[in-house]
Amino acid sequence: MKFDDLITELGEFGPYQQRLYFIVCLVGITAALQTLAGVFIQATPNHRCALPNLPNDTYASQGSWHDDLVNMSIPWDDDDEMYSQCNIKRHPSAWDNDTISCDKWVYSKDPFKSTFVSDVDLVCKDKHMVTYASMILMGGMLAGSLVMGILSDVFGRKKVLVLSTLGQFAAALGTAWAESYAVYVALRFFVTFFGIGTFLSAFVIGMELVGPSKRRIAGIVIEMFWCIGLFIETGIAYGIRDWSYFQITISMFNIVAAVIFALFLPESARWLLQKGRTQEAKKIVMKAAEVNGVELSEKAKNLENLEMDGHGEKIWHMLTHPVLLARSLIVFFNWLVASMVYYGLSLNAEALSGDIYLNFFLLAVVELASYVVCLVFLDIAGRKFLQCSSMVLGGVACVATLFPVIYGGEGHGWITLVLSLVGKFGASAGFAVIYVYSAELFPTVMRNSGMGLCSLCARIGGILSPYIADLKDVIGNDWGTALPLLIFGGLSVAAGVLVLFLPETSNKVLPDTVEDAKNFGRSKASNSNNYHLDSSEFYEEKGNDNPAFRMEKKL
Repeated sequence: MKFDDLITELGEFGPYQQRLYFIVCLVGITAALQTLAGVFIQATPNHRCALPNLPNDTYASQGSWHDDLVNMSIPWDDDDEMYSQCNIKRHPSAWDNDTISCDKWVYSKDPFKSTFVSDVDLVCKDKHMVTYASMILMGGMLAGSLVMGILSDVFGRKKVLVLSTLGQFAAALGTAWAESYAVYVALRFFVTFFGIGTFLSAFVIGMELVGPSKRRIAGIVIEMFWCIGLFIETGIAYGIRDWSYFQITISMFNIVAAVIFALFLPESARWLLQKGRTQEAKKIVMKAAEVNGVELSEKAKNLENLEMDGHGEKIWHMLTHPVLLARSLIVFFNWLVASMVYYGLSLNAEALSGDIYLNFFLLAVVELASYVVCLVFLDIAGRKFLQCSSMVLGGVACVATLFPVIYGGEGHGWITLVLSLVGKFGASAGFAVIYVYSAELFPTVMRNSGMGLCSLCARIGGILSPYIADLKDVIGNDWGTALPLLIFGGLSVAAGVLVLFLPETSNKVLPDTVEDAKNFGRSKASNSNNYHLDSSEFYEEKGNDNPAFRMEKKL
C-alpha cells in the first residue's frame, strides 16, 4: 500500500484535511502582503526641487507669494506638464532659463504621506535605485527557493514553515525602521527569502494533506488566498498613507500566522514516514480518521509497511533527447515569462493612469477571476488550450496598449488600464496552468527536480521584471510607458505559441520514465481519455513514483 492509498481510505478531502488546508492557506495572505508591499512603500510621489532660500518649503502652495517664488525658481517641463522634478534655475528669474540639478526635494503628500523613496530621496539621478531594490527583492525569492526547499526536506515542513514565518516577520518589521538604502534592501531581501520558504513549505503540506484527485484544485485554491491578501493590502494602504506604519501593520499578520501554525498545524505525516518516525505519523493518521469518521483497515493502520516514494532519475536526462529538450525549454520559458509579466504588471500599478489604490484592487480582482476560470475549465478545455490562450490573450492585450499610449489623448488612459488588466488576467491564468501542466509533462521519476528548475526560471523572470517595468523612467515620454508592456506582450505571445508544440496531458496516462516521456503524445493509446486519478494496487511501477499528479488506467 502506498501513502496515497491511505489518504484515499481516510477521505481525499475530509473534514480533517479541510480544516488543516484552510490553516495552510493563510500563508497566501502573508506572502502577498509582503511581496507586493513595494507597490506602496516604494512609490514615487510627485516632487520638485526645494527652494534653496526657503527652509519651510512645501510641494503644496502656501499662497500667491509662494507660487511666484516657485515660478521664478523652478523651470516648467512642457512634456510632463509640471514643474521640473530634477532641475532648478541657477538665478531665480522669470527670464533666466539657465538651470542646474538640485540635491534637495519637496514631495506631494497626496496620495502618500510618505514613502521610503521620499524619505531617502531616491529620485532623479538615484531613481534607478528603486529598480534595484525590486530586483533584490526578487533575488531573495530566488535564494529562498534554493535553500528553504532543501531545509524543508531535512528538518520538516512545519518547522521550516513556522521559522520562516517568524523570519519574515522580523525582516518585515525591521524594514519599517530602515533609514538607509543598504539596510532597507538587505531586509527586503530576507522578507522574500523567508517568504518563499513559508509558501513552499505550506504548499507542500497542502499537497500532502489531500488525495490525488483533489491536488489540482488545492493547488489553485491556495492562490486565491494570495488574492485575499492583495485585497487586504489595498485596504490597509488606503487607510495608512505613511509607509513605516503601513509596513508595521502588515507585519503583524505574520506573527498571528506563526502562532496559528505552531499551535494547530501538525507535521506532515508523509514526511514523518519518510524519516522513519512512524509512531508520530500514526497519531496524526488516527486523528484524521477520527475526525473524518472513518474506520481504517488493518492494512492502512500498519504504517510500517507503507511504500514511500523515492527521488528517481536525474533531471538532466530530460535534456539528452531532442524532443524532451525542446519540451523542457518551452516549459521553462513559459515559467519565466509568466512570472516576469505577472510581477511586472503588479509592480507597475503606479504607472497606470488613475488612482493607484483602485488600480491595485482591480489587478487583484482580475487575478482572482483568472484562478476561478482555471479551476472551472482546467479539465474541460485542457491544459494546452488554456495555457496557450491565456498567454496569447495577455500578450495581445499588453501589445495593444501601444495605440492608446502613443496615439490616444489624455482621455484614453482608461483603455490602457483595461488592456493592462486583461494582460494581468492572462499572466495570472498562465502562471496557474503552467504549474499543473509542467508537473504532468515531467516523468514521475524526476518530477520534483523538474519542478525545482521551473521554479528557478520563474525567479529569474521575477528578477528581470522590475527592470523592464521601470524602462519608462529610463526612456521617458509615451514610448517609455508603452515599451515595458510591448516587451511583456511580445514574450507572452511567443510563450503561448510555443505551447502548441507540447502534448496535451489532460485525461492521459502520464509518463513515469524518460522513455515514457519520449513516446508521450505520439501513440494513439496516449490519446485515450479512459483514465482517472487513483492509487491502485494494479499500478505497474516503472520508476520511483511521485503520485501527486498520476493518472492511472481504469481496470
